[in-house]
Amino acid sequence: MAIPYKDSTKGKKGQIIDMFNNIASKYDFLNHALSLNIDKIWRNKAIKAIGANNPKTILDVATGTGDFAVLSAQKLQAEKIVGIDISEKMLEVGVAKIEKLNLNHLVTLQLADSESMPFPDNSFDAITVGFGVRNFENLELGLQEMHRVLKPNGIAAVLEFSMPTHFPIKQLYTFYFKRILPLVGKWFSKDYDAYYYLFSSVQEFPYGQKFVDITRKVGFSHTKVKSLSFGIASLYLCTK
Repeated sequence: MAIPYKDSTKGKKGQIIDMFNNIASKYDFLNHALSLNIDKIWRNKAIKAIGANNPKTILDVATGTGDFAVLSAQKLQAEKIVGIDISEKMLEVGVAKIEKLNLNHLVTLQLADSESMPFPDNSFDAITVGFGVRNFENLELGLQEMHRVLKPNGIAAVLEFSMPTHFPIKQLYTFYFKRILPLVGKWFSKDYDAYYYLFSSVQEFPYGQKFVDITRKVGFSHTKVKSLSFGIASLYLCTK
């Protein structure tokens, strides 16, 4: 199991909390800069996909600083958007962002565990999660919870990194994620391990058909996968 800090005595979830609390103040800048803002294009594709169902209640899982929740508020005609995360520092940044954009009436962020959500069954029309499921300590449990709180016929849009397979994208991607990204992350956030963990967690993640199979195992009736940017990321559209 990929973990951020090899010398920590905490489990994966505790380390993930520490990691995101450590990098919260620089997260938005680094996230967009290191992805060359391509992550915004991917999120827009996900929002467009769930928008076809005209969702009124949306849950953003592993919301971090709330980028996905904010985008849903700006692009969709939702009535209620809730973002949950286990990192208090990330949520603090997100709350400030939402207040600045005057979206408080629509978007609420709260501290909650994605693997044990404080919501009744069938609560939301749609779910989004951007680059968060690979951080679950128990992937199946987290997906089960998403399935539980999603309404029948609802859709969960899951964005996650993949491993490209074609030359030279595979080689360039590996070099960038393994060598360049951790160094830049260390310069700006002072946390080399956090950004090296990104590469190791992507390597271990069961992307593509393996992930589709897991979503079917936990109860989703259908999952469609779309490869993005030469296989750098994937968008999974999971229907309950």
